[in-house]
Amino acid sequence: MNLDYKEFLKSDFSPNSKVWVYQANRLLRIDEAFEAEDMIKDFVENWQSHGEPVKGQGLIIFGYFVVLIADDTQAHVGGCSTDSSVRFIKSMGEKFKIDFFDRNQLAFVVNDSIELLPYQQVQYALEHNFLYTDSLYFNNLVATKKELEENWIIPLKDSWLAQRLKVPQ
Repeated sequence: MNLDYKEFLKSDFSPNSKVWVYQANRLLRIDEAFEAEDMIKDFVENWQSHGEPVKGQGLIIFGYFVVLIADDTQAHVGGCSTDSSVRFIKSMGEKFKIDFFDRNQLAFVVNDSIELLPYQQVQYALEHNFLYTDSLYFNNLVATKKELEENWIIPLKDSWLAQRLKVPQ
């Protein structure tokens, strides 16, 4: 599976740009992805913070993840602009009947595809060799463009999960 996504990130954005990763609870169908891309483009083009345009980018990555990026070096991205993005993601979820806010579903690369696994089943998956310590995990807690580039797709053993579960080192 090709996991190269960095080429789609705008290079003129600050490494400290704010990032929000929303993971869908299912793969978007191709028709949904095209429609969602148009919706995201429209949202980003009209995204404002205190009446100023936000220098933003929105992407669908791997059919599961909506990533919003705001470079606040030009206009501060505060609570109201963040709230508007959350409302937008909720409305997109309602339209496609997708939950983008289920933090219990975790995404891993398994056998060259992305698999979602409930948090409660990760330990079992490790113990029964469905997942391994080197299995790639999508760390949706990244908060900046730099973190998205360096720490979004990481081995399970290097994630916050390793501290919560019995992960052999």
